[in-house]
Amino acid sequence: MALILDILTTVAVLYVVAAGLLLIFGVMKIINFAHGAFLTIGAYASLVAAQLGFSPWAGLPLALLAGGLAGMAIEWCVVRPLYARPLDAILATWGLGIIIGQLITLGFGREVKFVASPVQGTLAVLGTDYSAYRLLLVGAAALIGTVMAALLTRTRFGLVTRAVIMNEQLARGLGINSGVVRFATFSVGAGLGSLAGALITPLSSVDPNMGVPWLVNAFMLVMVSGSSMASLLLATFVFGAVQVLLSTFVSPILGGLAIAVLAAITLRIRPKGFAHGG
Repeated sequence: MALILDILTTVAVLYVVAAGLLLIFGVMKIINFAHGAFLTIGAYASLVAAQLGFSPWAGLPLALLAGGLAGMAIEWCVVRPLYARPLDAILATWGLGIIIGQLITLGFGREVKFVASPVQGTLAVLGTDYSAYRLLLVGAAALIGTVMAALLTRTRFGLVTRAVIMNEQLARGLGINSGVVRFATFSVGAGLGSLAGALITPLSSVDPNMGVPWLVNAFMLVMVSGSSMASLLLATFVFGAVQVLLSTFVSPILGGLAIAVLAAITLRIRPKGFAHGG
C-alpha cells in the first residue's frame, strides 16, 4: 500500500509542478524556462510568510500572488516583444531564470533553509501510516486540475484561450485580443508555478537553485503532453510510476533519470507524444 501511495503522491507533485508550464506552452507555444525560477519564488514566498510568523497556509496565496505579479511584469517587459521569435523567447526566459536566481541569492543568501509543513503527522490508509501532507498534495493536484479544466471549458476566458490555441489569426479576425489572452495566460501560468513551489517546499529544502531539477522534469512532461491537460495527467501517471518503481527497487539515481529518459524514448517513437491521436 505504501508503494501505491508513493506513486499517487509523486504523480500529484509532478502534475502540480508541470501544470503552469503546460498552460503557457499550450497558448503561447514557447517553453518558459523561467518556470524553475517561479517555483523558487513560490518557495521563498512561503519562507517569508513563515519568518513573519504567519500561518503556514498563508504561504500559498502569497506565492500565487508573487508569481502572478512577477509573471505580469516579465510578460510585459520581456516576453511580449518576442512572440514572433519563439527561439529568442526561450533563450530570454532561460536567462531570466538565471537572473532571478541571482537576485534571490543577493536577497536571501545561498544558505539552505527549511519551511515547516502546514500539516504534521501521518494518516492511516488501509492499515498503512502515511505522511498527511503528501496525501494533502493529492487533493491539491486534483483541485488545481479541476479548477483549470473548469476555467478552460466553462468560462469566456477558456473559450477565447482555446480559440487562440487552435487558430490565432482566425481568433483575431473574430475580434479576440490575443495579446490580452497571452498576458493573462502567462500570468496565471507563472502564478501556478509559484504556487507549486510553495506546495513542494515542505518536502525539500529551500535554496536559490531548487527549481532547476523540477524544471527539467516539468519540461520533459510538457514535451510529451503537447497542450493537453489530459495528456499531462497520463504522462505524470506513467512516468511518475516508473520513477517510483525504479527508485524503490533498483536505484534512486536511475529513478531520478527516469522521466528524462522515458520522455526521450516516447518522443522518438511518437513525435507528438501522448497527445498524438488524442
